Amino acid sequence: MLVFISLSLVLCYLVQTQNSLPMLLTSEYLVYGGLVLAIVSIVCVFFKKLSDRVGYDAFSSSTLLLWFAYWKPMPFFSADSPIFFFFPLYFALMSAFITLFFSNQNHRIDKESLAYMRHIDQERMMPSWSLMLCVLGSVEVTQHYQLYPVMMTLLMLRFAFSSCLEPN
Repeated sequence: MLVFISLSLVLCYLVQTQNSLPMLLTSEYLVYGGLVLAIVSIVCVFFKKLSDRVGYDAFSSSTLLLWFAYWKPMPFFSADSPIFFFFPLYFALMSAFITLFFSNQNHRIDKESLAYMRHIDQERMMPSWSLMLCVLGSVEVTQHYQLYPVMMTLLMLRFAFSSCLEPN
């Protein structure tokens, strides 16, 4: 999730400084590009064409760009609305924490728990691709501005679970 963390921090910096680049990041092309990249990453995760790390990173980065480009020009958000600084900062800190403490930690988990976790992962009550679709749908719901960060948090927790099961 290094690309997602870096992109989140760059967005935080650009929002706080008075640049003309945030106006470029709100272009219509970025909305469509982020949407296409998100859908392609969902399809690749569904058909297992990408590893979990790359799939989650590509999807999270594309939806962050899509969210910023779609929400920033909305008339009910002011130009200096704090959500455009605090949400990416929260995403960066949460992703860094998860990547640091949960990636490749299966050697610290006992064999019985690891086998049980693999069984739960194979059952997949909510597969990652369906959670990704929910995150993508939450970008459209602008009336509930907390829905997108909550769904992204659930996706990050799903990433933490799958990265614990990933072999070294």
